[in-house]
Amino acid sequence: YHAQPSQGTEQEKMDYALNNKRRVIRLVLQWAALYGDLLQEDEVAMAFLEEFYVSVSDDTRMIAALKEQLPELEKIVKQISEEPKASQKKHKVLLQLFNTSDDRAQKRQPIRGSDEVLFKVYCVDQTYTTIRVPVSSSVKEVISAVADKLGSGEGLIIVKMSSGG
Repeated sequence: YHAQPSQGTEQEKMDYALNNKRRVIRLVLQWAALYGDLLQEDEVAMAFLEEFYVSVSDDTRMIAALKEQLPELEKIVKQISEEPKASQKKHKVLLQLFNTSDDRAQKRQPIRGSDEVLFKVYCVDQTYTTIRVPVSSSVKEVISAVADKLGSGEGLIIVKMSSGG
């Protein structure tokens, strides 16, 4: 972020630094926009975003040209840090996402909104069923898919379980 060329005039060095800083800010903005939901669960990522925002804020005092990107960065940081987490909602039906070992997972390609995931849906009576929904599905869409599969949507609530292992 603070790369400086070792040669050139002072103006060339400033232009080089400004362009590098703008590129890094754009990269961080794209990263946060793509992975915002995942980042809010990662304390290290959130700490980085907040520290990065402070650094850019400090830099705008010396490099006024960075001010144009500061509001967008501030908006992203606030949005990610203020979104309610799924674990804070009431839950009853347990959905467990499980990995499938298809070729795409083996090649470690990025997940797209059109990709589908499988969920195991556990019910109170110790039975379960599986559903396939797009990655980009909302909670309401997942509950609707479960209700369609089970034949009833009465009293369905999502529970998220996770494990560090």
